[in-house]
Amino acid sequence: MDTVFALRYDGGVIIAADQANARSILVYQDNLDKIVPLSSHSMMGVSGPNSDLVNFSDYVKANIGLYELSNNGSTLTTEAQAHFVRGTLATALRKGPYQVNILLGGYDVQTDKNGLYFMDYMACMHPVNFGVQGHASNFCLSIFDRDWKEGLTEEQGIAIIEKCINELKIRFLIAQTNFIIKTVDKKGVRTVSFGSDPADT
Repeated sequence: MDTVFALRYDGGVIIAADQANARSILVYQDNLDKIVPLSSHSMMGVSGPNSDLVNFSDYVKANIGLYELSNNGSTLTTEAQAHFVRGTLATALRKGPYQVNILLGGYDVQTDKNGLYFMDYMACMHPVNFGVQGHASNFCLSIFDRDWKEGLTEEQGIAIIEKCINELKIRFLIAQTNFIIKTVDKKGVRTVSFGSDPADT
């Protein structure tokens, strides 16, 4: 039931996710933040069971932070981070797989380029211009196909994301009332909007 979707725009990446922590017919929480900042200029939207989502996100974030500390503050590129995440998923696949699907996006200050990577729990990875994880793909991919084009501005990208959210609220059987939207560009990762404040527990 998790929903995560993202797109590249000219100068950055936008990732949006629902904020529900649910299992079967129960909703435990409606202000969960499923978009994890990995560094000052990268983030990862994760869908899956809450235990795997939290454990995997914390593990990846801590290891990327450790790399920066061990290398005098030099950061991994978005592509290198994506390969690390994919490698972690592939290693776990042979032991005890994480049931997580990921959209990882970032902005590389050195090269002035952005990147978005689609990954699933089977450790498949592919660079994309837009992507959706979860049942929402049945509704949102057609919107992305029609509206996404090279050279989008941030405002146009957010408008497409909001169009997807409105479509889900109208047509999706499962009610997902709260969504969080984050963007990353040369200024870093920042929150655009949320349905319920993730800081409130």
